[in-house]
Amino acid sequence: MRSLGLALSLSLFAAFSASATPCVALVHGLGRTPASMATIGQGLAAKGYVVVNEDYPSTRQTIEASAAAIGRDVAACRAKGAAPIDFVTHSQGAIVLRAYLQDHAIADAGRVVMLAPPNHGSEIVDHLRGHWWFDRATGPAGRELGTDAGSLPNRLGPATLPVGVIAGTRSHEPWFAGYFHGPNDGKVSVASARLDGMSDFITVDASHTFMMESRQVQDQVAAFLADGRFRR
Repeated sequence: MRSLGLALSLSLFAAFSASATPCVALVHGLGRTPASMATIGQGLAAKGYVVVNEDYPSTRQTIEASAAAIGRDVAACRAKGAAPIDFVTHSQGAIVLRAYLQDHAIADAGRVVMLAPPNHGSEIVDHLRGHWWFDRATGPAGRELGTDAGSLPNRLGPATLPVGVIAGTRSHEPWFAGYFHGPNDGKVSVASARLDGMSDFITVDASHTFMMESRQVQDQVAAFLADGRFRR
């Protein structure tokens, strides 16, 4: 059933891309707000995209509950008559989108760029989950983002849309350094950012928290949404 939805999405993407104004839905990360995605949104609006940048209560509910926000984003794009519908996510926003796509096909979907996605969880959650202050700060969603096989990110399926992943390699948070065993952005490892079935993958010299402010990242987001691949 999902493969049929994917085939329909691809055919509709080709039709829409030739005639309609594209829409991009921005999905912020855990504990963030739409303001964290504003710079990327402004750049894409200048390129002719209709931009939907809405909030959701990322720390007050489960990721599955937050996934309803994707449906509202899709409805907002359609209400504006814009298609195809692309997505740019940051951090947990990628898992929110993946959770939605697990049960919903978006016939007019286009491409997805995931910034610093914990597609296989975060080692920080493994170490800090259960501490009262961490659980209070991140809520039920934070507890779902571990790296164990039973965690929500690891239970979700592979990419069902054209997905480009951008992972950061700079950390401004040395207090978490001991939790990682390879390149990371301070919150998510490069290895965890990868997603089965993704179309393209790059690393950038940027940190998890401020990746969206990087001009290089902004240019790569625009490149993937336009061409389905990053620029080398």
